[in-house]
Formats: sequence, C-alpha cells, structure tokens
Amino acid sequence: MPTAGLTLSVLPDVFAVCRLKQNEPIPAWSLQGFFSITRTEDERSIVCSQANMSLGVQAIGLERDWRCFKVEGSLDFALTGILLSIAAPLAEAGIGIFAISTYETDYILVKQSNLDRAVQALSKAGHQLVQPPID
Repeated sequence: MPTAGLTLSVLPDVFAVCRLKQNEPIPAWSLQGFFSITRTEDERSIVCSQANMSLGVQAIGLERDWRCFKVEGSLDFALTGILLSIAAPLAEAGIGIFAISTYETDYILVKQSNLDRAVQALSKAGHQLVQPPID
C-alpha cells in the first residue's frame, strides 16, 4: 500500500467547482483545458478552469479559487491507500479537499489560500512535488 512517496505536480490553472441543475445542458465554456463533469440524479457538477467560466454563469452553487494537485503516472486499480496518503496529511493540517479520480490517476483540489500549507504538509508526508506552485 503506497502511503508516501507519490510524485505530485500542481496544475497551473485556478479552478472553479460549480453545481448546475441536473437537466441543464453542459455549457461550452466548461469544455476547454482540464475539466471534469459529473452527473447524478440530483445535479451536474463541473470542475473547470476559472478563467474559462462565463461571466453570466447561472449556478446553484459555485466555489472559486481552487488549485489542483495531479498524482503523476498511471495508477493500477489494485493499488490502495493512494487518496488516503494525500488526504490524511491535508486533513491533519486542517485543509479540505475536493477529489477527482480518472481511469489513469487522481487529482486533489485545495483552496488557493491553502496551497502553500498543502505543499508543506504533502512534502512532510514524503510526497515529491515536481512542479512548484504557480501563484
């Protein structure tokens, strides 16, 4: 079980997380660069570059100013504890997260105001950052 020693990079964009009504169409402005869309019976959540957001976005909920850590490399589905090895030191530092998993890897978002503390907590936990945060 990997508990430390993951290689992480910080994506350069600042991200927004917004919640739309479940039946609303996917807005074109969200489909550029890194984005993630999740649809459930109750809602549609979109994570995308804040710079791409339409000024007139009509969201039920909107959270701005998120930064994103990417776990570098392709993760095997049999691996366990990867997200925990990142979430636990951040939780101990009092930093909330928003996690996204893909087929290949994991992405962990933290508020921009917590980015420096998150880098310190993850480094202290034994993770390597290959790209310094861009402020």
